[in-house]
Amino acid sequence: MPFARKLSVVFLSLFLAANASTQAETPLSIMPLPAHAAAGTGSFSIDASFPIVIEGYTEPRLGRARERFIANLSSRTGIPLWATPSAGQPQFIIKASGPSKDVQQLSEDESYHLEVTPSRVLLTAPNPLGILHGLQTFLQLVNVTPQGFAVASITIDDAPRFPWRGLMIDSGRHFMPLDVIRQTLNGMEAVKLNVFHWHLSENQGFRIESKLFPLLQQKGSDGEYYTQDQVRETIEFARDRGIRVIPEFDMPGHATSWFVGYPDLASGKGPYLIERKWGIFDPAMDPTRESTYKFLDRFIGEMTALFPDAYFHIGGDECNGKEWDANPRIQQYMRQHSLKDDAALQAYFTGRVQQLVAKRGKITVGWDEVLQPDTPKDVVIQSWRGQDSLAQAALRGNRGILSAGYYIDLNQPASEHYAVDPLADAAAKLTPEQQRNILGGEATMWSEFVTPENMGGRIWPRTAAIAERLWSPKEVTDIDSMYRRLAIVANNLTYSGQTYQSTTEQMLQRMAETTNVAPLKVLASAVEPPKGYARESLASYTSLTPLNKMVDAVSPESDRAREFHHFATLIATGHATSEELEQARRWLILWRDNDAALQPTLPQSALTAELEPVSRTLSQTAVIGLSALDSLESHKPVSSPVLEQQLSFLKSAEAPQAVLLDMVVPAVEVLVQATKP
Repeated sequence: MPFARKLSVVFLSLFLAANASTQAETPLSIMPLPAHAAAGTGSFSIDASFPIVIEGYTEPRLGRARERFIANLSSRTGIPLWATPSAGQPQFIIKASGPSKDVQQLSEDESYHLEVTPSRVLLTAPNPLGILHGLQTFLQLVNVTPQGFAVASITIDDAPRFPWRGLMIDSGRHFMPLDVIRQTLNGMEAVKLNVFHWHLSENQGFRIESKLFPLLQQKGSDGEYYTQDQVRETIEFARDRGIRVIPEFDMPGHATSWFVGYPDLASGKGPYLIERKWGIFDPAMDPTRESTYKFLDRFIGEMTALFPDAYFHIGGDECNGKEWDANPRIQQYMRQHSLKDDAALQAYFTGRVQQLVAKRGKITVGWDEVLQPDTPKDVVIQSWRGQDSLAQAALRGNRGILSAGYYIDLNQPASEHYAVDPLADAAAKLTPEQQRNILGGEATMWSEFVTPENMGGRIWPRTAAIAERLWSPKEVTDIDSMYRRLAIVANNLTYSGQTYQSTTEQMLQRMAETTNVAPLKVLASAVEPPKGYARESLASYTSLTPLNKMVDAVSPESDRAREFHHFATLIATGHATSEELEQARRWLILWRDNDAALQPTLPQSALTAELEPVSRTLSQTAVIGLSALDSLESHKPVSSPVLEQQLSFLKSAEAPQAVLLDMVVPAVEVLVQATKP
């Protein structure tokens, strides 16, 4: 029986040991939080004699995991680790009971038991998947103490809440090179995500080699695609990290790149070109021609042979039907076959394609639109519309995964993603049996506004919060705890090869015509990209538009602005300490004075000239904030005309400038509102 069925859910705590005889209680600083943890006494020291041995069942994957673990631990500590065990030395023992499946399966046992004492570490699991997860937990437990690097004694029994914990990467709109994909897979392993959903075809590009239909990549990719050998290598790379790889080939819409090489697949007259703009477009596959299904039969056969996972994603979203409506032959077909509307025609198409997938022994996955009254029960629905849609699928007997609320490309704060639970809202009203149809969720990284350079900064660290939502017990919901631990995980991710923090620095340095980028970094720390789909309406973009401005460099969520807003709320309600009030004042002074240092340099670069009003607005906002602080400290209310003038300015400052949001404004508004008589 998996450990998860044996575990009780407890509120977790752990201590940092100053030495073997004293302890100080602090919250467990890892993500995802485990299902059960119990603190012990003392700590396990990490030094150059630290040996790691594999006992019992072994396989090459475990050996490679051990090597990655040693490299990561050495990077964290600066201690070279290569020692072999000798009598009397503490040991790290890895013991798996047996193998996992040759092709990783949904709902395989991923549990593990980790026991850390001063004399040894014991990591056991039913199979290598649990070992991989336990190693990542141990790495996050490493702390520096007055005596050196150590892990406090603890016993952890852990297993995931959901079996499907994914990340979708869109390589169709902007191509993502293999080094970026592998770097992301390393990050996924660190936070125990186990499904890599690879979006491989889009209006803007067909990104994989087909040997049967070579014009797909030759004419539909601008030369940017993955060879089949590269795909096989990536699948093995992912399997080494306990990650399944599921391909997505979007059809019948989002398919313009297919038609550049094979226009007979389409419903319109063509000619077709790779799409350079973003949005929903009219071209769609022709569901009425048998030749379409003969083509897809061969193509799906080729791709299902390449991707060993049991699941195969066929897209199915956002087909507007306009080409179908404009084609008299298709309209005649619909009348003859009693297909009353475009949704019915797409359902017919989906049913035919699902049969092609099923005959290869695979299970079809599709977006919300795939769910129709006669959709086979084994089709998995990926919901971008929300829990109501997900619950509808589960109610009808289809399994589902949630992505609504996990769209990390929309630049929402980690707290918003963290608050989304696959079993909340309508799903919470399902019976336990129906809830078992909800497999988990996936974060989605659509790539309209990301490139290989800045994608890491859009994925991390916020996706770690989603990973915790999908792994940890449902009772783990404390936002303050999440942010405290997320800050630690953000730094730890660098040891798994994530470079997004240094990339942001490089992008800011590239923008400036000066060696002193400190003022530019101050400005960057106070702004964020627009939320949701607002960016599309603020400027004109294509797939060829350089994404090299400040909006592309800054984090989706400003930690400094969030912390300042927290302090402002405490100050406004009279609950701030003197230290918190003083820190808020220091930040406001910094933002006020930064403009004078920054303005002379901004016109010198084409990439920074647009930031002149952004910097000026930040400074003026800080001036208002300081005035509000003075008023609150002296208990002197602001006069109505001044208050009205300040609030009017702040209201205008909420509008994006240079496609950026000044995130100090909302907090200053809180302070100003508190000065009302």
